Amino acid sequence: MSSIPEFGELLAGAEKSAVHLEMRDVYYSNPRFEGWQQGQRVNWADRASWWRPFHQDIADAVARGVTVRRARVVSEPVTDYIRWEHYQTRANVEAGEQVRWLSRRQAWDLLLPGSDFWVFDGALMRVHHFSGDGDWLDKELCDDPTLVERHAAAFEKIWERAVPHEMYEIK
Repeated sequence: MSSIPEFGELLAGAEKSAVHLEMRDVYYSNPRFEGWQQGQRVNWADRASWWRPFHQDIADAVARGVTVRRARVVSEPVTDYIRWEHYQTRANVEAGEQVRWLSRRQAWDLLLPGSDFWVFDGALMRVHHFSGDGDWLDKELCDDPTLVERHAAAFEKIWERAVPHEMYEIK
């Protein structure tokens, strides 16, 4: 059993900001993605059918004044998984999260981190580890000020270039 707090607990402790960088083109499969592949679509008018505890955690943080931002660096043309993520990102946005997309081609000159991560209040980082095929492996916490600062700075460089969700067109 991991002693690392769950995401909701870490977000609940955030006072100003939470930023998330996603770097992969494929993540582990899940029933919602598989359903989307089979043609199932979200009934956005029926919030109870798609609103999850994660969305409530985001909404609660935003209501407390925490800015929550997510940047996704993706290869183009995008994978089916990224196409699905783009589709379902509406839920993140409705929860209050700001989301931007950056083509990997437009990020070639940036020094990109090797793993996905969350940074809370610029002081604590939760690093996510995945296998080559996108299966979840593990997570770890880092509070080393130098490492957290470097990752937060990398996020900001990506954020500056990235396209807001509502303007990003899937290619």
